[in-house]
Amino acid sequence: MPELFQVVTTAEANARLAGHMSTPGRVEMVPIDAALDRVLAEDLYSPCNLPAFPRSTMDGFAVRAADTHGASEGLPAYLTLCGETPMGRPPDLTVGPGQAIRIHTGGMLPAGSDAVVMVEHTQALDATMLEVVRPVAAGENVIPVGEDVRAGDLLFARGHRLRPQDLGGLAGVGVIAVPVMARPRVAILASGDEVVPADATPGPAQVRDINSHTIAALVRRHGGEPSMCGIARDDAAELERMARAALERADALIISAGSSVSTRDMTATVIASLGAPGILVHGVAIHPGKPTILAVADGRPVFGLPGNPVSTMIAFELFVVPALRRLLGVVSGDVFVVQARLSRNIASRPGREDYVPIRLEQREDGLWADPVFGKSNLIYTMAHADGLVQVPLDLAGLYAGELVTVWRFV
Repeated sequence: MPELFQVVTTAEANARLAGHMSTPGRVEMVPIDAALDRVLAEDLYSPCNLPAFPRSTMDGFAVRAADTHGASEGLPAYLTLCGETPMGRPPDLTVGPGQAIRIHTGGMLPAGSDAVVMVEHTQALDATMLEVVRPVAAGENVIPVGEDVRAGDLLFARGHRLRPQDLGGLAGVGVIAVPVMARPRVAILASGDEVVPADATPGPAQVRDINSHTIAALVRRHGGEPSMCGIARDDAAELERMARAALERADALIISAGSSVSTRDMTATVIASLGAPGILVHGVAIHPGKPTILAVADGRPVFGLPGNPVSTMIAFELFVVPALRRLLGVVSGDVFVVQARLSRNIASRPGREDYVPIRLEQREDGLWADPVFGKSNLIYTMAHADGLVQVPLDLAGLYAGELVTVWRFV
């Protein structure tokens, strides 16, 4: 039987999808403690200097740098110790010529001082006399006002995905809530007479619904809000009714299974009926995952993913993840890749991109990538893997010992 679809490359498939998608653009304010991995909806600027006052980076003594010039162990400088700076309060003492004030790490520099001598480079002769055996320059061991960030500086641009260190930086300048893009709502619909819920006992020739749970977790991990919409039987009217209901309250729809070429395949027909422009891609030059469907229904992306779990995960990484990034307005790169040596040969066929699950192993001579060979309908092929290696279109395979790029699972 001839194939009913025309395969295209991954790049061409993603370009077609991107050209027809729209962004929901919903924005919400969230506290920074709930903002990890959220995507900023607007530029953020610092409302203040950080630090707001000159601070010591060491335990030691606040001094005038000029009073220590030329100091050495053989010819130390002698300074009068006038007191101690309090932590958490502005010092009420001023450093005059020939004077020093004890200061702790993070403490505010007292007026008159411009440097800090490390305590290791001093010796107390008595309660009021300090010996300095090494000179300091003006500004040494001091963080000046605004060295970290100045008032009005751009902190993070629109489209930036917030990381743990970013949230700490926001707290440091008093930003405790941020405008972020609302999570895209992704409806997930399984299909097939042989598929039963995960909590059911399969009958003869039936399988539990693996893909809905896998896809939901992937959606959540990549910034979306998943909604599992059940399992449609192999009936065109039921599949269309459930697909329309699912898409009506979502920003994107993923239909699992039913995209292979067979007389019982009605997924493509249903997807084509959901809205304009309809199906953009039915078949991609990849293995596994060739029969993937990409469509747009009135601005909302619709995906028909293959039923085999490995194919589903690979197609999700290649096509759904970029679409989610566009829905979120992500502009900063956060693709997780590493370089590793291939431990075994990987055979391929020119004219298609092969994606092979990889287990990473740290050895004495570096990081190695060990292929996890298995059929695409076996979920534990992916459960035992750390990432994927791509065999390009024009190669017949990769050889053991080659340095390869591994796309690590997030």
